[in-house]
Amino acid sequence: VQLQASGGGLVQAGGSLRLSCVASGSILDTNAMGWYRQAPGKQRELVATITRSGSTNYAASVKGRFTISRDNAKNTLYLQMTTLTPEDTAVYFCNAQWTWRPSIVWGQGTQVTVSS
Repeated sequence: VQLQASGGGLVQAGGSLRLSCVASGSILDTNAMGWYRQAPGKQRELVATITRSGSTNYAASVKGRFTISRDNAKNTLYLQMTTLTPEDTAVYFCNAQWTWRPSIVWGQGTQVTVSS
């Protein structure tokens, strides 16, 4: 299975973007899916995760501004980002762990740039 992330771009501070991550196979049998980001010179960090049952978890820095969701029928994970700040500038990666596969699958990343 593969993950394809998209939706990144250049946006002004205060703006919004919606990222999408399409899986090549069904996401019904994933334990969890998530979004991570990596800014230049920094380590990759958790943004948000969502379990198969729909439970969500957010990094403190994005809580209340970002919303993670999944559409099982479309095999797609989303990240709705609002009130963006320059500190949100990073490459955003999606990942997923399927029940039948021990290793986590990562998407290729999509660049989000927020200008001040």
